[in-house]
Amino acid sequence: MADSLAARANDLASRREPFVHATVVRAQHPTSAHAGDTALVMPGGDILGFVGGNCVESSVREYSLQVLASREPLLLRVVPGEPSRTAEEGAVEVSNPCLSGGAIEIFLQPRVPAPRVLVVGTTPVAQALETLGAGVGLAVELMDGESARPQAGDAALIVASHGKAEEAALEAALRAGVPYVALVASGTRGAAVLESLDVDPAQRSRVFTPAGLRLGARTPGEIALSILAQLIQERATSRHTAPAALSPDRAEAAAGAVPPTAVDPVCGMTVPAMESSLQIEYNGVTVYFCSPGCRAAFRKDPERYALTP
Repeated sequence: MADSLAARANDLASRREPFVHATVVRAQHPTSAHAGDTALVMPGGDILGFVGGNCVESSVREYSLQVLASREPLLLRVVPGEPSRTAEEGAVEVSNPCLSGGAIEIFLQPRVPAPRVLVVGTTPVAQALETLGAGVGLAVELMDGESARPQAGDAALIVASHGKAEEAALEAALRAGVPYVALVASGTRGAAVLESLDVDPAQRSRVFTPAGLRLGARTPGEIALSILAQLIQERATSRHTAPAALSPDRAEAAAGAVPPTAVDPVCGMTVPAMESSLQIEYNGVTVYFCSPGCRAAFRKDPERYALTP
C-alpha cells in the first residue's frame, strides 16, 4: 500500500495536481489506524489510503480541504466526546461522539505544485528568469509565443522575446486572467505593443512594461531579478487583498476554495457538503453524515432528526 501511494503521489506531482499527504503520527487504542499509516486526500475529497475509520475520515476530509486552500500544514487530533473543536496555531482538536474510543493525531501536509510561470522567448533575460525562478520556488517554462497556452491558474506570463510573437501571448494571458503579465521592452516600444493589443483598456492596463521593479538593472540577470521581485511583490499583495476588493470572478474563485459544510443531524458533527461525503436525499434536501452509522440511524427514523438544528 505504501509503495502504491508513493507512486500515486509521484504521478500527481508530475501532473501538477494538488493533494494532501495525511500521516498518522500517534494513535491510541482502540483506534483502527496505526502510527505511520498514510493517505492522499484529493481536492474533491476522495481519500486514497487509510488513516482511520469513517468518523475520522470525515474530519480528515474537512481539514485537508482547508489545508489545500491555505497551503499551510496542520496537525489534526480527533478524540471521543460531544461535538466540539479547539484550534490553535498549526493544530486543531475535534471531538467526535461516534468515535469508539482512543484518540488519533494526523499530520496534514499540503502538496501544491510550484506556481507556473510562462516565459515567452529564449533571450538571455528569458534564460536568466528560468535559472533564478527555480531558486525562489517557481516552475518556469520557456516557450515561443505561438505555443503559449496560459491558464488562469498560472502565476505569470512574461514576454521576453525581443519582438517575436508578443501580442498573441499577451492577449491570451490577459483573457485567461493570469494575475501577472509583463513585457520586457523599452517604455516606448512597450507602449506601442500595448496599443496594438486587441483587449479592452482595463486588461491592457494590467500589463507591466517595462517589466520589473526600477532597481537600475542592466545585465540580463539583474533584469530577471527585478522582474521576479516585482512578481513576488504582486503575489504578496494579492494574498493580502480583502475579498471585497477582488474582481467578481476572482472573488467567486476565492470563496469556492473551501467547500461549504453541513451538520450531521444524528451526531452533530460538521462535515464537508460535497459529493465525496456520505449523504442521502430527504424531502428534496441533501443530508450529509460523518459515518455509515449516522446515515443508517437517519434512514431508520428520519423524522426524529429532520428538525434537528
